[in-house]
Amino acid sequence: MTDTRTGLPRDATSAVAGTDGVDAAGVDHAAGTPGAPRASRPAGATDGTDGTDATVDAAGRAALDRPVLPLRHPLRWIAAAVVLVVLLNFVETLFTNESWGWPAVGKWLFSPAILTGLQLTLVATALSAVISFTGGIVVAIARLSRNPVLSGLAWGYVWLFRSVPLILVLVFLYNLGSLYPTIGIGIPFGPQVEVTTANVLGDLAIGVIGLSLSEIAYASEIVRAGVLAVDHGQHEAAQALGLPRRRQFVRVILPQALRSIVPAFVNQVVGLLKASSLLFYVSLLDLFGVVQNLSSTYPTDIIPLLVVATLWYLALTSAVSVVQYYVERWTARGSVRALPPTPFQRVRAAVRRGSGRGSGRPGGPDHARQAASAARGVASGPGSTIDDRTI
Repeated sequence: MTDTRTGLPRDATSAVAGTDGVDAAGVDHAAGTPGAPRASRPAGATDGTDGTDATVDAAGRAALDRPVLPLRHPLRWIAAAVVLVVLLNFVETLFTNESWGWPAVGKWLFSPAILTGLQLTLVATALSAVISFTGGIVVAIARLSRNPVLSGLAWGYVWLFRSVPLILVLVFLYNLGSLYPTIGIGIPFGPQVEVTTANVLGDLAIGVIGLSLSEIAYASEIVRAGVLAVDHGQHEAAQALGLPRRRQFVRVILPQALRSIVPAFVNQVVGLLKASSLLFYVSLLDLFGVVQNLSSTYPTDIIPLLVVATLWYLALTSAVSVVQYYVERWTARGSVRALPPTPFQRVRAAVRRGSGRGSGRPGGPDHARQAASAARGVASGPGSTIDDRTI
């Protein structure tokens, strides 16, 4: 018989292999034999693993000791420098241009007339904001209702008051007595309880109703969008718990929708605060109306009075923005693991980083912790590696 690998007779193949156990094809038969001896690795030989671990450990220590250089943005610095130069030029004109009339600004800033107009602005804005938010929720619920009558009426209301300018609504309500000398309620085409329109609707009531009617249309769309933004699984979970529809909306849907409603509605409140200046056209002396009257009485102080109105509007808008920030933090408690830091916390963290106690700076606690972790990795042996997060 012949060997299929070499083509030689089996006896010849064995003879060629000899006592070394290697055949003519170069195959070591002793290596495949269970009892055959194997060649051992020299004592000083390595496969390169220990050297790689030592290199990784050395690289980790070098990364900890090497400072991190930020990426340079020259164009960004050039743009910032140009903006800063323009801003400084404008600030210079504030002090060098006497037409600003800063002494007159200080005189009018806290004058009784200005404070009276400011009080009326705050009252009209606060009442309109509360009424518009409450009415917006009602109109949004009606818009989302399965009842075609309620849904159609809500859609028509939103369509009407989003189409008509606010100044037109205010002037129309101011002249409502000419259209309806008396207003009342009762049975259609039957007996009604009527009162004189002028006795019911005063100037402040007309202003608040006009602002509220216009803002309800926008607030309802904001509320509707917030409700639709809630995941449908939340509706299904509330239904699975057997909660009534009213309780589902009040306790499950609305709290989650507030995360989307609050930022947009606060923007509407800021717009409402500025829109209150239109009350001057319905004989209400708000902040803007008082400034207008004083400007006609003191024509030399027109610019200082406008600056006074600007400063007060800036202060009121800033106060609303602060309230918005903390309301957003309160409504975000269930959506994030950790609340974002407040401005004061950011300033305190910046001070700590500047003093060398911040995270990642040489000498800081994080740097010492990272160095200790690297030392433990080196001491644990060549088989250990450094965690990438510590580097």
